Amino acid sequence: MNTNNLGTKPHYQLLDGLRGVAAIIVVFFHLTEPLASSRLDNVVNHGYLAVDFFFLLSGFVIGYAYDDRWDRLTFSGFLRRRFERLQPLVVWGMTLGAIGFYFTDSTIWPLIHTVPVWKLIVVMLIGYTLLPIPLSMDIRGWQEMHPLNSVGWSLFFEYIANILYALGLRKLSNKALAFFAALAAAVLLHFAVTNPNGDVTGGWTLNVEHMRVGITRTIYPFFAGLLLSRVARPVSIKNAFLWCSLLLAAVLLMPRIGGADHLWLNGLYESFCIILVFPLIVYIGASGVVNTPSQRNICQFLGDLSYPLYMTHFVLVYFYVAWVSNHKGITLGQAWPYALLTFSGAIVLAYASLKWYDEPVRAWLRKKLK
Repeated sequence: MNTNNLGTKPHYQLLDGLRGVAAIIVVFFHLTEPLASSRLDNVVNHGYLAVDFFFLLSGFVIGYAYDDRWDRLTFSGFLRRRFERLQPLVVWGMTLGAIGFYFTDSTIWPLIHTVPVWKLIVVMLIGYTLLPIPLSMDIRGWQEMHPLNSVGWSLFFEYIANILYALGLRKLSNKALAFFAALAAAVLLHFAVTNPNGDVTGGWTLNVEHMRVGITRTIYPFFAGLLLSRVARPVSIKNAFLWCSLLLAAVLLMPRIGGADHLWLNGLYESFCIILVFPLIVYIGASGVVNTPSQRNICQFLGDLSYPLYMTHFVLVYFYVAWVSNHKGITLGQAWPYALLTFSGAIVLAYASLKWYDEPVRAWLRKKLK
């Protein structure tokens, strides 16, 4: 079936902008993380929750875009559209990671010196598919399922959620979907509160523990977002982008809750944010109105930049982490010029990737996949 006959719906411009805000905070999180002495004192302490926000936003957008189109859409047609949207930057991010791999020389990654070129190429080609590599194929030493571009793990779970939606969960009634989401929320809450780490981090290693974390982090927000797209009745809210951006930043920049003595409090905070605050932010964002051309341009720029930034920034972060690890004891006050340089480079790389690679490749794929 020619899925192009489906046409496109208007975007929620404010939600596009919020995706960009979250992506920027993710970059800051990855720049401050190597300077922290533990998970308790990172300056951007909850930046990793942006991934959970992405999952919820994705479920909302997928429901809005596809729920009423299945009389004209097949499973393969749906996957082709998702492939066209997601996969070009997956390939690009893995390629950039492979190009920079041998140049991220640091004692923190002793395996780099032992990796033959053929193995690097094999890992890169597997990375193109987003299939996770086994621990025996780890070439960096961080036990990542995608050691050339760490963030690929979340796209792996994004695809799982999309496939589950297309295979049948889209057919659930609103009541059944609400029950399913409530059950997933209970699982998420239990995991967050009882987890020995006191948080929901994880999902990037091919083992039972991380697969459980990845599924737990994906299922509730994605299908809660789907439910929200069905039942929410947006109203007109003034300055929604500003309020949503501030609330999202407050959630992600919040210092660690409870400290080392009460880890469960932090898990409670994170589950509260994922289960209640993130849906509220998406609802307010969906209710917002873009009132000025400047606001429209800001939201469009942030929305366009968000996915390329997320999928390419870690290529530069690897260099930054290597530099930090080679300067033991360096403080944020000493490292900020290099962090700012890395951040600026990530923005430039993302914009160049968008204009010179992602948009042209997606346009080519749209023609080829008709």
